[in-house]
Amino acid sequence: MMLVYVLRSEKDGRFYVGMTSNIERRLEEHNKGRTKSTKGYRPWKLFFFERFDTRLEARKREKYLKSGYGKQWIKEKYNRSYNSVG
Repeated sequence: MMLVYVLRSEKDGRFYVGMTSNIERRLEEHNKGRTKSTKGYRPWKLFFFERFDTRLEARKREKYLKSGYGKQWIKEKYNRSYNSVG
């Protein structure tokens, strides 16, 4: 099983999209600065994740979420979640 995940930086609000088979370990790596591209934007919180049966399916979703349309979809999902809380 593979997971595609979206993190949100508590430092500046940016999003990060990735893929893993172990979300707990991967989030820890991001927050300990072991990922070069996210090191400067710590701490990170898990915004959401999706499960996939194969690496290929997960890679396709990750690629979409990193596209312009995918980034917009993430922002809209975040805004809906944030606005529904109150």
